[in-house]
Amino acid sequence: MTDLKFPRRMFRWAAIYGVIVLAPLYLTPLPLVGAEVFLGFVGLALVFQTVFWIIGSDPVKYRALMLPAVAEKLVFGLPALALFAQGYPVPPPVAGFAAIDVALGLGFWLAWRQTR
Repeated sequence: MTDLKFPRRMFRWAAIYGVIVLAPLYLTPLPLVGAEVFLGFVGLALVFQTVFWIIGSDPVKYRALMLPAVAEKLVFGLPALALFAQGYPVPPPVAGFAAIDVALGLGFWLAWRQTR
C-alpha cells in the first residue's frame, strides 16, 4: 500500500496556508476598477481551500481532483511570474506568493504521482 502521509499533509497544509493568506484580502481596500474581479478571485480561491482539505482527507478517493488542484495553483502562479519577469508592474510580494503557488502546484503533482 502506498504511504499517503505526504499527499495528506500536502493538501491539508496547503488549505491552511491558503485560508491564512486569502481571508485577510477581504479586509484590504478594494481597487477602484475591477473590485468584482478581485473579490471573485479571492472567493473562488477560498472555495478551493475546502477542496484541498477534502482531498487531504482521502487522497485515494479524491485523486481525480488532484490535477484540477494543480491547475488551480498554476493559473495564477505562472502568469504572475511571467509578467513579473517581463517587467510588468507586479509587486514583488505578489511575485513571491505566485512562486509559492507554483511550488504548491508541484507538490500537488508529486502527491498525485505518489497516490495510485
